[in-house]
This record gives sequence, C-alpha cells and structure tokens, in this order.
Amino acid sequence: MTSGSGLQAGLKNRHLTMIAIGGVIGAGLFVGSSSGIATAGPGILLSYALVGTLVVLVMRMLGEMSAANPTSGSFSAHADRALGRWAGFSIGWLYWFFWVVVLAVEATAGAKILEGWIPAVPQWGWALIVMVVLTATNLVSVGSYGEFEFWFAGIKVVAIGAFIIIGALAIFGVLPGAHTDKAGLGNLTDHGGFLPNGPGAILTGVLLVVFSFMGSEIATLAAGESEDPRRAVTKSTNSIIWRIGVFYLGSIFIVVCLLPWNDPSIKAQGSYVAALDSLGIAHAGQIMNFIVLTSVLSCLNSGLYTASRMAFSLGGRGDAPKAFARTTARGVPMAAIIASVVFGFVAVFFNYAYPDTVFLFLVNSSGAVALFVWLVICASQLRMRRIIERESPEKLVVRMWLYPYLTWATIALIVFVLGYMLTDTKGESSGRTTVLLSLLVALAVIAVSVVKERVRGGRATAVTDTDTDTDKVSVG
Repeated sequence: MTSGSGLQAGLKNRHLTMIAIGGVIGAGLFVGSSSGIATAGPGILLSYALVGTLVVLVMRMLGEMSAANPTSGSFSAHADRALGRWAGFSIGWLYWFFWVVVLAVEATAGAKILEGWIPAVPQWGWALIVMVVLTATNLVSVGSYGEFEFWFAGIKVVAIGAFIIIGALAIFGVLPGAHTDKAGLGNLTDHGGFLPNGPGAILTGVLLVVFSFMGSEIATLAAGESEDPRRAVTKSTNSIIWRIGVFYLGSIFIVVCLLPWNDPSIKAQGSYVAALDSLGIAHAGQIMNFIVLTSVLSCLNSGLYTASRMAFSLGGRGDAPKAFARTTARGVPMAAIIASVVFGFVAVFFNYAYPDTVFLFLVNSSGAVALFVWLVICASQLRMRRIIERESPEKLVVRMWLYPYLTWATIALIVFVLGYMLTDTKGESSGRTTVLLSLLVALAVIAVSVVKERVRGGRATAVTDTDTDTDKVSVG
C-alpha cells in the first residue's frame, strides 16, 4: 500500500506501538529529573502529574483530528485547514526548527557518553559518527527507521520496567542483597514535608519537566506511513494515559522513595543513577549511561524522522521547496532528510564553536515551541471538530472528552504556564528568556507566512486579471 503523497506504508503495527511508547520516554526523563527533584522535592510528582494531564488532553485532541485524517503533517496540516495557511506554515516550521536543535543537543549528549567509553575518538568525532549512522538509517527506508526505533524503545521500556520493579522491592525491604537503609515511603514526607519548598515549587517544577514530554505526538506523524493509520492513531491515543502514568509518574515515584529528595548524590550523579547506586548495585552508573545513550539515539532517530516528515508535508502544501515533497522509490523524502541533517550539523558546529552565544540562542529560542505546538493543537481542534461533524461524522472514532469545555480549560492552563514562565528570571536559560526568544522566532516565522500569502494572493489576482483581459479581447 502506498499513500498518494509518495510515502509508503513501511511501518508495522509493532513499530507504531514502540514509536508511541518511545516517544513518551525522552532522554530528558533520565537527565532532567534531578533538577526538578532538587527544586520541588517529592512534590515534583505533582508537577509531573500536572504536565502529564496536560499532555494526555492535548494528545486526545490530536488523536481526534489524526484518526479522522491521518497525515504526515499531523497538527501542522490540521492547523492549515482549521486556522489558515499562516498557522500550518508557522507551526510546521517552528516544529521543524525545534527538532533540528534537538538533533544537536542529543548528538552532543551521546558523544559525551561515547567519549567516556572510548576517549581515543574526540567528542566531535562521535557526534559526527552518530549523526551519519542515523542519517543512513533514515535514508534507507521508513521500515529501517521503524526497526531501529523498535529496539531503542524496547530497551528503554525494559529498563524502566526493571527499575520500577527493583525499586519497589527495595522500598518494601524485600530486595535480596540490596542496601535499603535510605529507602522507604517515609522519604515522601520526612525531610521537610511533601512540599519542602512550598506550593509554588510545583509550578517551578512544571517549567523544568514540561519539555521532557515533547515527542508524544510523533506517533500521529508516523501513522501516515503505517498499514492502518486510523487504527494506529486510535491505539496510541487510547494508551497515552497508562504510558505517562507508568513511565513518568511510576519511575519518579520510585526515585523519590529510594532516596531523600535533598541527597547530594541526586544532583551530582543524576536521579536514576543515584537511586540505583544507593542500593549498592554494581556498575549502576555504566548501566544507566547505556540506557541514557539508548534514549539519546532513540531521540535522534525520531527527531530526524519527525523533522524530515514535517518538511515533506510543508513541501507538499507549497510552504517549503517542492523538492522536499519528492520521494525515492522506497518512499523516502531524501531532500527533506538531507536538509534537516545539514541544519542539524550546523547546529552541532555552533554547539562546539559558540556554545554560550549562538547555540544558547538556538536552544532558548526553541524552548517554548512545545507549548506553542500544544496551543495550536487545541485551537485547531475547536474548529476541526465542527468541520468533521459537518462533513464526515463517521470519522470521529476518537472524541475529545467534554468538548469544548475541556479544550478551553487546556488552553487556559497552557497560557498560564507560559505566563508563569515569564516570572522566572534566573540564569541564561530562564523561563522569561526562553518564552521571549521563542516568541520572537515565532513572530518572525508568522511574518514570513503573512508576506508569503500576500505575494501568492497578488500573483493569483494578476493571473485572474490577465485571464479577464484575454476573455474581453476574444469577445471583442
């Protein structure tokens, strides 16, 4: 089966299942959770629960639209139809920009781990090797991307599952041979209470963890290249609650129960490594580094896939070079992949050459894109529900709960989080800096889309006038 767009249905159901699960488990969960725990204490569980609820609601809306109309452009294509060309163009390019920057961040993170294992190869060399290998994987076929992601995600799932089981046994004192003197449910309240830094720390925690959830939407982009897109989207949408509940809330609950939240090892080693180390498990740090590396490679693999498919969709709609919409005989959008990789390599170069200026700007200016994407999904769903009900109600196989009230409540929550970020002024990557720079880039992209539409409209008018003049001459 080949879609009319030129992409091929090379993803099997098992690929889609693991892509959906793996998209939720980002490297940010392993790497970024320590700063959240240090800020909010055990109350970080409420931060994760709040953001998790937000993601579940947003993915439900996206699932409703994508099940009715599966497409490689996902929310960008839906925004194009529901809100106008400017919205689809703007959010599509912002999302592409976000993933290109992520490629550089993850390639560098993976290179640091690999250099620690094999120092003979410099860090930039490892970053290059990782990018080249995963580019080749994506260029071969969508099936090879799916196969890589299947195994990457499988390792992450098994690792977190094992971590939760081992941690739970240790908490209840039934793990043989483990040092469990620090473990116990008492860690939730014994060291300054459940909210040692006050209720406000929950919202600060939200700012620290919100970006580790980006990637949940990848399954809706990938569904367009599956054998049964509607079934794939429905399945991934319906399972998002338990995926976030188990992998995020479950594993973080284990971490804060295994160690006191203010234990210095959490910040020094990272939350998951510190938790395993506290049990006296041999080589815990190396085991965790392998799992983090797997997550990094998974994120890189999916980031390149996602960026290229968004570029492909934009090309097909006339919002990017037409070459982006062309595919090889294997259904691979080669030009879209290569363009995404080239910008990824440029970002990697900036990370090494100008880490505190150019690259810091790139990271900060893409930081709030996740929230912008979620906001656009909400706004699109408000309009698309009415369109689908009017044109093809039988396609509403996934429905947003309590429409439109819960959609509006989600919009209010996202706007509140963006507003609260503006009050965070600490450091070079503060919430205020991130929001303002991301807004600046977003406004620039919207301005380009508006100018593009006017030029396109002007050309259309000129063509119409020419046709009218020709008709007059022929009538005369």
